[in-house]
Amino acid sequence: MKVGGKAMFWLPPNIGYPGTPRGNPETLAYAVELVDVVWSPATPPDVAKAPADATRTKSGLRWKKVKSASGDKPRAWDVVHLAYTGWDATGKIIDSSEVYGKPVTAPLDRLPPVFGEVLPQLAAGERARMWFPAETLGPRRPGMPEGDLCFEVSLTEITRRAEPPKAPATVAKPPADAKKTPKGVSYQVLATDPSLPGAGTKPAATDRVTVNYSGWTTDGKLFDSSIPDGTPRTFSVNGVIAGWTDALLMMSVGDTWRVWIPEELAYKGAPNKPQGMLVFDVQLLGINQPPPTPAHGAP
Repeated sequence: MKVGGKAMFWLPPNIGYPGTPRGNPETLAYAVELVDVVWSPATPPDVAKAPADATRTKSGLRWKKVKSASGDKPRAWDVVHLAYTGWDATGKIIDSSEVYGKPVTAPLDRLPPVFGEVLPQLAAGERARMWFPAETLGPRRPGMPEGDLCFEVSLTEITRRAEPPKAPATVAKPPADAKKTPKGVSYQVLATDPSLPGAGTKPAATDRVTVNYSGWTTDGKLFDSSIPDGTPRTFSVNGVIAGWTDALLMMSVGDTWRVWIPEELAYKGAPNKPQGMLVFDVQLLGINQPPPTPAHGAP
């Protein structure tokens, strides 16, 4: 069929709904009009094996640029807008945001690390072809493609974000003059802003608080921050890790603290979470008290 073409299809019972448990099988008739076609990207001629001129990264990924453009390149904290298609070694498409019309938008540092090896070297408008050897992909869930994979990724746009703060010099361990909360969180008071509404007020465990924060592991790696997107976060005092709750209950609105949270008061070795002692800079911006409990019999 061609775009704009119309046709009738008749499906006999054996290929319509075979095995239907109820009723008498019947021939099905469909009136079909081909309205549009979304063409899949062409299969790369070297889909099965990276060419000799492909660049090798530390992880073993190989890649080369297949479309060039000029312009700025993304930084780790910027938001990147991507379109991609992936093939197995036989040339079969295994996934494609381009076919399904669903581009990816995410901070670069939240994407899988292998993409972080390539995307910082691309400008908006450029496209890269990447070859993933099977041994670099790790264990695969049932139903996932086996063997080597090839992807093409287009960096369509970059959204600049504010640079997050750098890791403090004391990120590896609290300094000797740091104080401790009752549960063992080490802390320093970095600053106090008396101009904020409610300055000096301390939250209760049932309150919701608004904060700006950045968090690092003890090797200086930033794993979370509200600073780049310029949006403070709001959450319940008793709805965060124990070390945060312990510190927040001692802070006042306007305070900025640096806290060193032992692992047993952080994520306790949970998978896919930052490991070990964690370091946070936290500014308490405001307190949002919960609504009063309705009187007995109230709706």
